[in-house]
Amino acid sequence: MNYAEPVFKGWTKPGPVPPGALGHGPAIEPGETLDAISGYFRLFQLEKGHRFSTDDVLTAWYGTSWSPTARTVLDLGSGLGTVGMIAAWRLPGAKFVTVEAQTESVRLAQKSAAWNGLAERYEIRQGDFRDAAILRPEEKFDLVLGSPPYFPPGSGVEGDHPQKIACRFEMLGSVADYCATAALHLNPGGTFACVFPVTPPAQKKRVEEAAQAAGLSIIRWRPIVLREDEPPLLGLFSMMLASDLPENKRAQTWTEPPLVIRTREGAVHPEYSAVKLSFGFPP
Repeated sequence: MNYAEPVFKGWTKPGPVPPGALGHGPAIEPGETLDAISGYFRLFQLEKGHRFSTDDVLTAWYGTSWSPTARTVLDLGSGLGTVGMIAAWRLPGAKFVTVEAQTESVRLAQKSAAWNGLAERYEIRQGDFRDAAILRPEEKFDLVLGSPPYFPPGSGVEGDHPQKIACRFEMLGSVADYCATAALHLNPGGTFACVFPVTPPAQKKRVEEAAQAAGLSIIRWRPIVLREDEPPLLGLFSMMLASDLPENKRAQTWTEPPLVIRTREGAVHPEYSAVKLSFGFPP
């Protein structure tokens, strides 16, 4: 495959051409795939393990949209690196620290970082971000990103692959842990962006309670409708430290219009096509 080919089905790829696209990156091993994420950037994944999804992509897009001048970025529970690497594509001058506990996910992320030419500004740490030894107290970031697992252990069918289980179920931290860690490591005026279910309503309440407990204010959020005319399933949330805001703004949250992913007929919604172009993906 010619990864440096500039045109795909009539769409011209934007952005830099990384080493991997020129044939200087890690090889695809048996059981792996190499998939497009942003422009020429690609991501190594397991054929039968956890695969990146719309919620990961939207987290990167939302966070970088509302923190476009971030110079330092922290990606919590970074998994395969989807969120961090899309954010790195959109923030070419920023330096990144990512934290992931699963060995296999870290291995794949390291390969992707090398393929995408990110090694000099993209540090991947293996461990549980709740461990005080992983992130030093003085480490602060302009933007913190997170795509937390959605469900408590035992609340559903957990799946047949350890990588999938930890991405869906709270084996290594809940949304409350993500908020608490983000609050500890935000620079003054920094942003924490995450994705979480808002249906049933109790799930959205979990985000609101987690933010409040961590001393964060939800500045804005956007409902995500997966198919037109259906209720929103997910929400994107942008938060700041409450102490960074005037007192009369700390409890104010702006609700944005829903972002619809697919029309009722199943086609990609026109707005989501435009969003995809903004992070270097064909519409």
